Amino acid sequence: MRLAPEYPVSPLSSQCVEENEDDVFAIEQLSRLCAGLAQQRPNNLNSILNSLALIAPLLNAIPNVVFFIKDAQARYLLANLTLAKRCGFKTVTPLLGKTSADVFPTQLGSGYTEQDLRVLHHGVQIQDQLEMHLYSGRETGWCLTQKLALYDMQGKIIGMAGISHDLQEARSNHPAYQRLAAIDVYIREHFSRPITSEELTALTGLSVAQIERYCKRIFNLTPRQMIHKVRLEKATELLASDLPITDIALQCGYTDHSAFSRQFKAMTGSTPRDFRTAHPL
Repeated sequence: MRLAPEYPVSPLSSQCVEENEDDVFAIEQLSRLCAGLAQQRPNNLNSILNSLALIAPLLNAIPNVVFFIKDAQARYLLANLTLAKRCGFKTVTPLLGKTSADVFPTQLGSGYTEQDLRVLHHGVQIQDQLEMHLYSGRETGWCLTQKLALYDMQGKIIGMAGISHDLQEARSNHPAYQRLAAIDVYIREHFSRPITSEELTALTGLSVAQIERYCKRIFNLTPRQMIHKVRLEKATELLASDLPITDIALQCGYTDHSAFSRQFKAMTGSTPRDFRTAHPL
């Protein structure tokens, strides 16, 4: 079975992999690959796996991006080497047949699997979901995740495809960087309260559409995602103290404990309470 015509294999060529000059280009192509797979209606997942095997070396060569195919039980059927290394493996083989909950730390893996099951059971599409990762030494890392359900010819969900790419550094060489850098500073100074679009337009002299477009290009995030990111970074710092969780929620700009917990779990895979328990003082 061939890949859908809407997504030819050729864009994942030496231009983006061997030269590695434009990570954004590679990410966009992988995103299109997932979308193309979701448009197919194969008899089974083996057809998709066989076609992807042809470009496996290319998938393995793209740094800072994980790619995977999972079955209806959220078990890995295919993954690239970047994902295997994130899980502490030297090859992809130990990943296969396992769920995220099996291979990631508890506070992350269970959240990833819950997310997978929403896609597999209800066809929910995850698009540019900002998520926090914790690496050794309590270092915080961020990624954007995309997950799509895969259907057979009868319209039954038989698996899922996904990518997750590390959030890149801000592009300081972009012509609009200086104007947009003011937004980043402003958010970091005022994240503890609601920030309106009108404030950002007055700050930069740009329209809402321009701000959205330039923030995405320069910071790889929308303004709303930038606010959530700063709030969650501060929250993880405060959770390392003995401050009550309700107080942390208010200090980080959330209206109540419940709203804070929902957003925290969506971005970290665990509740604030579970996060604090897993990372004691």
